[in-house]
Amino acid sequence: MNESAIRGGEKRGFGARVSGWFERHLQTLVASLGRLARAPFGTALTVGVIGIALALPASLGVLVTNARALSGGWEHALDLTLYLKPSLPDHDAAQLLEHVAARPDVATARLVSATEGLAEFRRWSGLGSALDALKDNPLPAAIVVRPRFVADAGDAGALASLADALRAMPGVDQVQLDTEWARRFTAILDALRRVVTMLAVALAVAVLLVVGNTIRLDIDTRRVEIEVTKLVGGSDGFVRRPFLYGGFWYGLGGGLIAWLLVEALVLALAGPVGRISAAYGSTFTLATPDLAEALGLVGGGALLGWIGAFVSATRHLRAIEPGAES
Repeated sequence: MNESAIRGGEKRGFGARVSGWFERHLQTLVASLGRLARAPFGTALTVGVIGIALALPASLGVLVTNARALSGGWEHALDLTLYLKPSLPDHDAAQLLEHVAARPDVATARLVSATEGLAEFRRWSGLGSALDALKDNPLPAAIVVRPRFVADAGDAGALASLADALRAMPGVDQVQLDTEWARRFTAILDALRRVVTMLAVALAVAVLLVVGNTIRLDIDTRRVEIEVTKLVGGSDGFVRRPFLYGGFWYGLGGGLIAWLLVEALVLALAGPVGRISAAYGSTFTLATPDLAEALGLVGGGALLGWIGAFVSATRHLRAIEPGAES
């Protein structure tokens, strides 16, 4: 046999081993799903508990995201308003806008003329008839400034420093900045993020425990079968494989249930939120999780199920040996 024939046989042998590996795992994957389907009540209970555990932090995260969108973005609440001197000419106001926008710590700057300010105030105040009685426009021109660093740090001290620098510019009458609100706002944001993170971690551990305990009970039920398999030469990895796929199906089903619960929550709140939004003249609507978030939730559930099954099966299968007392 020549060298090329030997290499061809090695390639075919490697391909056959890979194909056989995938075939065995696919058979185990389908068989483990069939085993769970033969115990629908117990499977539904486990999947339901996992789904509720995953849905709680996911729902809170969706509500926080929608609250952020409703406010127009967290950074919008920390905008600064520069009220210009009434005597400042329009040309000088435009030049001042250019100087403010050119600062490295300013993300955007927008000039609101006195006429635009009065029109906006008329639209939102409902005092149109009273404003018509005024001979002159009492409102000054203003520049609305959005700091560049707020989206990253939200540092109230840096906001105050920026306000002082802008206040010192010629033509600026006063700068509106509520540093106490900035501190409260960033504190609320940090608290909500930490709550979501801590809740997600705690409930992820709960999912691991639920899957691990379920797999432990399944191992105890199939103890005789496991002993026979090991007696005829089955390795721990071979015996563990169906339990891993069982945990995978538990987690995958729980992730799907969690996604459906989150969608149901958004659907239930969409009507009342829409009516409140319409009453305030807004077109805001609740946003549902996008495709990436949905896949992350379902995939995260499947991964947690796999890990919980791996830890539990590895620990308990070591204690089962042919001929050992149970």
